[in-house]
Amino acid sequence: MQFAVAQNKLSWQGYFSFNEIKDISESATTVFAASENAVFSKNQANNTIKTTTTVDGLSGQTISALYYSETAKKTLIGYENGLLAIVNETDGSISKKVDIINKQLAPNLKKINHFMERDGLVYVSCDFGIVQFNLKTLQFGDTYFIGDNGAEISVRQTSFFNGFIYAATSSGIRRADLANANLIDFNQWSVVNSGDWSSVETFDTALIAINTAGYIHRYNSSTFVGFVQLPQSSVDMRAKNNNLFITTATTVYVYNNQMTLSRQISNTQVLNDRLSFSCATTVGDLIYIGTKENGLFSSTLSGASVFENSTPKGPLRNSVFALQATTTSLWTVFGDYSGVYNPYPKDNYGISKFSKDQWLDIPYEEVLGAKSLVRIAVDPNNENKVYIGSYDAGLLKVENNVPSYLYGTGNSSLDAISGTTDVWVNGTVFDKAGNLWMNNSLVDDGIKVLKPNGDWQVYSTKSIITNVASCAFGRMAIDKNGTKWMATYNNGIVGFNEKGNVFKKITMGSDAGNLPFIDARVATPDNNNQLWIGTTKGLRILSNVNSFLTDSQLTTKAIIILEDGLAQELLYEQFITDIVVDGSNNKWIATADSGVFLVSPNGQETKYHFTINNSPLPSNTVNDIDINSATGEVFIATDKGLVSFKGVSTAANEDLNEVFVYPNPVRPNYAGTVKVAGLLDKANIKITDIEGNLVFETTSQGGTIEWDTTAFGRYKVASGVYMIFISAQDGVETKVKKVMIIR
Repeated sequence: MQFAVAQNKLSWQGYFSFNEIKDISESATTVFAASENAVFSKNQANNTIKTTTTVDGLSGQTISALYYSETAKKTLIGYENGLLAIVNETDGSISKKVDIINKQLAPNLKKINHFMERDGLVYVSCDFGIVQFNLKTLQFGDTYFIGDNGAEISVRQTSFFNGFIYAATSSGIRRADLANANLIDFNQWSVVNSGDWSSVETFDTALIAINTAGYIHRYNSSTFVGFVQLPQSSVDMRAKNNNLFITTATTVYVYNNQMTLSRQISNTQVLNDRLSFSCATTVGDLIYIGTKENGLFSSTLSGASVFENSTPKGPLRNSVFALQATTTSLWTVFGDYSGVYNPYPKDNYGISKFSKDQWLDIPYEEVLGAKSLVRIAVDPNNENKVYIGSYDAGLLKVENNVPSYLYGTGNSSLDAISGTTDVWVNGTVFDKAGNLWMNNSLVDDGIKVLKPNGDWQVYSTKSIITNVASCAFGRMAIDKNGTKWMATYNNGIVGFNEKGNVFKKITMGSDAGNLPFIDARVATPDNNNQLWIGTTKGLRILSNVNSFLTDSQLTTKAIIILEDGLAQELLYEQFITDIVVDGSNNKWIATADSGVFLVSPNGQETKYHFTINNSPLPSNTVNDIDINSATGEVFIATDKGLVSFKGVSTAANEDLNEVFVYPNPVRPNYAGTVKVAGLLDKANIKITDIEGNLVFETTSQGGTIEWDTTAFGRYKVASGVYMIFISAQDGVETKVKKVMIIR
């Protein structure tokens, strides 16, 4: 399996959001919190935060329950699809159990809702019943189907009280004698109270339950009797340290063991009235409250201090729709549209920027009302100016990390869709002269340009797009000739060059361009002037972008590869969402449901195919890819999180003044390769020992080469100083570097 290789030889990093807290748990000193598909813990004693993500081996699926076992020193993570992950907190190892996933049940019944530990066994509450799990053997035991006549039933929470196990279910509170050896027989489970129940919890000498209407009940030896009606239904209840915490979306209620309300915390006391609570617990003298939007907050249980955010920094949310990398920063947005370019219901999300190992989150309240932000362009001449296309309100300008201006119909040449106020802007891209090009969907003048002096230029697309009202526009790219290549929903690829006002179209049919489908998503020029085109049904190549200037009809071709001795079309029928070219002219290809492919410059070799099964990708739905040209780091945005792959293909430099070698020195415990970065393209690199014996030679493709510290692959070189001689292709420019190797 490639995942093992990926962990050893390849470098991944996660950039996850921890803002949507699904569940929390605790030890005597530490709080554990689960977001959508990542887990973090905060140790109160030393104030350290530890994160666990797909890069560490978690699944990218959605987490639904979390439990830390103090006795076993293990964290159990339950997922909506029935997966159970166990983190051994002693050594950090992770094991996964698929027994629930493999049960012959409807997929929507496998969600794990709650864990309850008793005598080394964990009772796992699921949407079909209860499953035993042994913490010592890490094996599942009996399954209890406790509905009427042994039917499946949604169990929300279980608790142990006076020798019985109680289960809060969608059809009554049910109980059975824990000493009964035949609990798999549904007849051994009796209904205590009918109705729909969200929780049941043992609280010192009492047993408390809450129904889905928010009515709190106490058990009185034969039945549950209601005594408090909450203003809204509860989302969580748990007893810790002689306190009972009942959480609703807007309030946390803290009861003492006399069931007297000792504290009531509203969302406005924590942050604001838009905050939604998900759970609460205590560690020592601190209360922790999980929220759906802003992570984990903590304060003293007594209420003597204000609430502080205890969440690891990350982007605003995990579903990253678009990103843009520069050599120093990474910008992300979260608005989106459907597969047919429909942005409704529009998203109210802000912007996140990563730079200098820090996240800056710009909330929706600061983006001047622009919803569904879908495409980013950073000004190459001034990184402090960023423009973001909105599938709602036009073009947002961000200056020095502050949204400063929103271009719409009243203050620019942008047009609204007929009969609406919607201004759909996509495909934002700068040309070499500093002009910002963009497309404006579902209007006659579909191409707009914002010039450096603030003037606007408008180009009509009516001559090439006849069905204006149904042709939304996607990504745009500019080739070396200044031709703009634009992806469209039902007109394939449109090429445009303002010199002569020339439009050409590549669409379906052997006489119309040979695309596999009219819904094209991306057209990217590579380093050899080929145009790589991704559609919702496969890949095509335009052999030379110069043909736009000469050919009346542009025609593409498929890439044919040999697979198992058979001729195959590369990425046949794949829904391609993005194509990015790295410094070595390799192609990173994103898909809507099959992960990421890295193919060689001509497409004949698939170097990697990363999916959720063999890599830290949290999802096979990949929305966007971009590359830091200086470091070669490849950022991959999925609908369930952002990860990066630290490749070695960096963009070539203009000269050899920035050449550097790392690591240097190479120490005995280092198992990786030596990188020589900051190179010219096609530079010659020779490495010799101190006596001048040649041990390695190569030609760069892009800005970085790797040396595995062997003599032409035959054996590891000995300790010593090695000379690196670098010369440009024309021999005019040279550079000499040294690297020390210590075995």
